[in-house]
Amino acid sequence: MRGWLKATIGLVVLSGLLVGADRIAVGVAEDQAADRMVSSGRMNQRPDVSIGGFPFLTQVLSKKLDDVRISADGLTVGDGSHQVALHSFKAQLSGVKVSDSMNSATVDSGTGSGLISYADLAQLLPPAAQLMPGAAKLPVGSNTRLSLSYGGPGKIKASLGPLPVGEGSVHSAGNTVTADGFQLSGLAGMFAGITNQKIEPVSFTLDSLPAGLKLADKDGVTPLEEGLQLNFDGKGVKLLG
Repeated sequence: MRGWLKATIGLVVLSGLLVGADRIAVGVAEDQAADRMVSSGRMNQRPDVSIGGFPFLTQVLSKKLDDVRISADGLTVGDGSHQVALHSFKAQLSGVKVSDSMNSATVDSGTGSGLISYADLAQLLPPAAQLMPGAAKLPVGSNTRLSLSYGGPGKIKASLGPLPVGEGSVHSAGNTVTADGFQLSGLAGMFAGITNQKIEPVSFTLDSLPAGLKLADKDGVTPLEEGLQLNFDGKGVKLLG
């Protein structure tokens, strides 16, 4: 009886030590992964990294992590000439294959999301002078940009200074985001002497998206009350290296 009890206690202690070592190892790996994402250029700010699955050490031996989650706030995205803040970025990566030294990593599949405020979104659109003929006749400056806000499911509202432009839609193809369907009010058209009051569609292409992901093929952008949500996905993504 005493021998059995001693063996049981020994196994419990050993299990505790192994679990402790496993948790220490995963913490070190999470910190290393966060640093490598910045140094490799996949993220422009150090993210929080969480590696799921237990035990971690067996995943290391197989060189494949089942579940890696990334979050960060204050990242930036842009179109090559303008950079704006990407808030509340979160991503879930599955099947992350890593090298021995964690210098390289590829992802079987990943999804994520982040948010651009409407004020920042407007900075990625051209000024009024490039959106329509006769903009100089409007009672706003030629460098005035559209002011944007939530317009309901799939819609955003816009105005040029005090002049309402109405509702338009926003959608994506690849990493290119397009806003279209806006139309000047009758008053604005009268000011500008514009017979065709529609504003030409405006587009911008985002580069350097976080974690090597891209805008999702379906519903890559979703208007919300707090801003434009970007929805990401990717297969065979190069996370590091």
